[in-house]
Amino acid sequence: MPAVVVVIPVRDRAGMVVEAARSVLAQTWRDQALVVVDDGSTDGSAEAAEAALAGAPAGSRVLRRAHAGVAAARNAGAAAVDSAWIAFLDSDDLWEPAKLAAQMAWLAAHPSQRIAQTGERWLDRGRHRNPRAWHRKEERIFPRCLERCLVSPSAVAIRRDFYDELGGFDASFPVCEDYELWLRVALREPVGFLDAPLVVKRGGHADQLSRSTWGLDRWRVAALVKLLATTSLAPVARAAAVDVLRAKCAVLAGGAARRGRDAEAARYRLLAETAGACSEERHDA
Repeated sequence: MPAVVVVIPVRDRAGMVVEAARSVLAQTWRDQALVVVDDGSTDGSAEAAEAALAGAPAGSRVLRRAHAGVAAARNAGAAAVDSAWIAFLDSDDLWEPAKLAAQMAWLAAHPSQRIAQTGERWLDRGRHRNPRAWHRKEERIFPRCLERCLVSPSAVAIRRDFYDELGGFDASFPVCEDYELWLRVALREPVGFLDAPLVVKRGGHADQLSRSTWGLDRWRVAALVKLLATTSLAPVARAAAVDVLRAKCAVLAGGAARRGRDAEAARYRLLAETAGACSEERHDA
């Protein structure tokens, strides 16, 4: 059983997935298996990944699946190989060679941590880009992560028992599935942080997932609604979640109204009005 299974989900990124896989196979940490999950590609991504995995550590493989989304692909990859830890890498990102070794050493030195992420280096169409102040990473991220995602899947290592306890990614979310999971994580415990840029995030390309779906805040709202409906939150955390939900609903309602989608605008206004009451009922229960 390897210490770490590394999961790369991919859909129609034959060139990029090869580069991502090679960055995993070049790790100085060797106690790992690599699972590439092909999510219904039609461009030969699976075949390219299989060629890249020639000579990979035992247990490494390519899983071919009908298209079901990145969340389902990550869950399938995590389940494919038994391991103590699970790490993820998006097919458009890369790891520095020391990423896993440094992260696993950090986790060994902090045995109470069940999840940790590293720092990142951002590239936008090949050019360096500095993250904004609101992207600052720290260990205790709730309630900051209510507004936007502050954990990168490509930078995370998570203990398998914790991942199983959480139920993994919610496959009903086509996007913002990471935001939804990290909300549940941040409520339970801090996200360890190794402040070293060991992940290269490559953005700006045409098929970037965040560009594929309009109105990403619709899915962040869905994640907040789920959180309030299914989790008994402390009063301060509940109030913070309701405030962010109402603000996002107001923006979505205004945008829908400007486009003449009156029913949609009314739905978001009603959701904003009822969010507090619903969450209080859940907390009292």
